[in-house]
Amino acid sequence: MIGNLLKPGLGAAVIAALVAAAGCASTPIPNEKIAVARDSVQRAEQAGAAQLAPVELSTARDKLERAEKDAANRDAEPATLLAEQANADAQLAEATADQKRSHKAALDFEAGMQALRQESMHDTGINQ
Repeated sequence: MIGNLLKPGLGAAVIAALVAAAGCASTPIPNEKIAVARDSVQRAEQAGAAQLAPVELSTARDKLERAEKDAANRDAEPATLLAEQANADAQLAEATADQKRSHKAALDFEAGMQALRQESMHDTGINQ
């Protein structure tokens, strides 16, 4: 058996497998990244993303759920990637909700200003 490890190629394969196994074992579970993503999803929900950015919020929730499952299964690399993506998607959902709310406020303001202009024009026409 030890003689087989010394054969070219086989020894390298064993070493590569050991290095790969050690690399997997050393990747920590991304609990902090999952917590950050969870907070981002909550902020997006509080910003009204469920109504104003439902697709983005749904994507963030799905990725967060998958990250949590991977973390529970001790599958750190996909859990890390999904947590980072969930965080980014939740931030997008929050920003989209904020943008849509701001746009609506601007439209409402413009409509109010238009009504005041018309009222002002009507009032000045009557007084003359």
